[in-house]
Amino acid sequence: MGIGANLLSSVQAFTGLLAFALASGLFYARFSRPRTFLKFSKNAVLAPFEDGMALMFRMAAYKNNLLSDVEVRLTLATKEQMDGKTVNKFYILPTRITKINMLVLSWTVVHPLDADSPLAGITQAALEQGPFELIIFVRAFDETYSNQVVARTSYLHNEVRWNTRFKVMYYPSPDQRATVLDFSLLDDMEAL
Repeated sequence: MGIGANLLSSVQAFTGLLAFALASGLFYARFSRPRTFLKFSKNAVLAPFEDGMALMFRMAAYKNNLLSDVEVRLTLATKEQMDGKTVNKFYILPTRITKINMLVLSWTVVHPLDADSPLAGITQAALEQGPFELIIFVRAFDETYSNQVVARTSYLHNEVRWNTRFKVMYYPSPDQRATVLDFSLLDDMEAL
């Protein structure tokens, strides 16, 4: 009884509610982090493109999350001989299209092997010997979570198929009113 006991009870009640509110916020932030829900093709391909060759891989969003402002960056990691030593070298690979407004179906990312590409003039034997790794970094805005999401993957030199192209993975629905994206065809390729 008294003002001291009432003040102590009020502080304890406020502290208890504040602790639960902070704990709930921290748990929610920790365990409900948004994910990109992107699937990448199992292999990348080297295929004819325009007047030359290009390195390509494919990705698609496999949930109903709407990904907008999707941006991709490619880095080539390789080992080279310099002054009798093996050193790691990294090259930024420009893509034909770096950013798209929205990922609705699938996206085949294309790096043309032009004169500026570190892979220019690569042969099938050089591809098989490697060693190199293609590192992919994708950033997008997920409108479901209203947050930025990131995905990463990579392809080793033995995961790149020579003179091969991806098959189309979407087709019209039977009633011709929609387009069907068939994820079972994500990795389907054909040799040229």
